Amino acid sequence: MLKRIYFIIVMIMTLCTSCDYKLVPGDANDGSIKILRYDRLQYRYLTTGDFSALQQMETEYPMETRTLIEKMLELGNMNHPDINKKFLIYFQDSTLQALMSDIQAQYANMDDLNKQFNAVFAELHKMIPELLTPKVYTQFGALNQSIVIDDQTIGISLDKYLGKDYPLYKKFYTEEQRKTMSREHIVPEGLSFYILSLYPIKGYEMRSQNDRDLHVAIIMWICNKAMKKRFFKTKYVEKIERYTKVHKDITPLELLYIDDYSVFK
Repeated sequence: MLKRIYFIIVMIMTLCTSCDYKLVPGDANDGSIKILRYDRLQYRYLTTGDFSALQQMETEYPMETRTLIEKMLELGNMNHPDINKKFLIYFQDSTLQALMSDIQAQYANMDDLNKQFNAVFAELHKMIPELLTPKVYTQFGALNQSIVIDDQTIGISLDKYLGKDYPLYKKFYTEEQRKTMSREHIVPEGLSFYILSLYPIKGYEMRSQNDRDLHVAIIMWICNKAMKKRFFKTKYVEKIERYTKVHKDITPLELLYIDDYSVFK
């Protein structure tokens, strides 16, 4: 099982995907998913300085808080005596304060996303029985990574999913980039990068870009099957679709372990 953090902004460039993308040990045996609102604790601390919210962040979400402060925001080591002050000051920027308020308004209710995550993982467990159910949480990432994966956890930065027409996005992102920055992309992107973290391509550095694209396409095809719709549509996904129509007995797990990508013509 992979232990290290996958920052998906790297994968955008190397695996031809559209977003920047941490997993937390979850109740894999429970089988159900309820999105944990870490972002609400952030909001309380970063807008009011509520110390009890900070304490909750550090005790209930230690890995998430460390990843956010040290890796995503690069504010310094968590053990530094002034780190919490730096964290608080960083978010006093008026743009970030407005972003946090808009998140709380737009994502006041996430029942639809809870239902979607549970539905797709129910389907995934039929296809890949060994797959563990992740813990899923939301955060405010200050427009850094969209999805963060780390050891059976999916972290969702809601500030990257406020809609393609969100005014601030138009200042920093192209029209093509903004197409994926909406609510309906949360589940498929979280799902695809979770699977990718568990089933990476073997010998990545030695692989051609075509092999890498096809491996990602296998994962996208599996996600489409789990979601019961053709959400991901690329020429590489079409190749996987054609292959599976001919090889009807091949399982999703067998596809993930394919080593010779020349079979996809």
